[in-house]
Amino acid sequence: MQGICGWQSRREIRRESQFSRTFASFALSELPQRLHAALIEATQKDRLIGHISRDSTEIEAREKPVSKPVPIPTDKSERKRVRPKKGETPPPPEPTRLERQANMTLEQMLDDLPRECNVGTKKNSKGYKESWIGYKLHIDAADGQIPISCILTSASLHDSQAAIPLAHMTGQRVTNLYDLSDSAYDAPLIHEQIRALGRVPIIDINPRRDAELKVQLLAEAKRQKLLNFDYAEQVRSRRKHDGGGNWSTRA
Repeated sequence: MQGICGWQSRREIRRESQFSRTFASFALSELPQRLHAALIEATQKDRLIGHISRDSTEIEAREKPVSKPVPIPTDKSERKRVRPKKGETPPPPEPTRLERQANMTLEQMLDDLPRECNVGTKKNSKGYKESWIGYKLHIDAADGQIPISCILTSASLHDSQAAIPLAHMTGQRVTNLYDLSDSAYDAPLIHEQIRALGRVPIIDINPRRDAELKVQLLAEAKRQKLLNFDYAEQVRSRRKHDGGGNWSTRA
């Protein structure tokens, strides 16, 4: 193993503290990100990519999670929510992160994302919730499971909050036709931004608390299974789970 890494003897292997300082300098200079961007430009820029699959994965860390500060109101009027008087216009709600991103540059969007270590929760493939301490890596992968763009954020950040920055970053690096993602990314602003970039979003429908829509989706799935029929969007969406290695589909 030491020969593979380039050391001829054990004496040449650095101590853990030296490795730690070296990796810290790499992180501050963003050397891995710059190397990855250069590699993608050299190998994928002139390639027409059919599908970009968007998802995230947990990154565990041995750090103490940063607790979220609780704002303490200083004014008595802030301690109790007061309804507007009759005839008064209530103040407009604060814009959401997705709404802010619509008018931001890519650099501003990235600066706006939280990056501190904290606690994240996500459902696994079986539908059970899992929690971890650390970070979350958001990835855009091309056909063949080639990572095109990656963004590291706090573990607690919802997947949808990194969708628009990822879409813009990927659009600057490669040319692709379809953006595939699961129901966590089902938001009108995400659909609009992807279409504005000249691509087609294929995103699973998220019924949220709409019980009627849930019943309709289940009924439609049963009808499709009975007829052994799939929509074209569903065939393309399967590539996200199959790895996008080829055009074959599952029966």
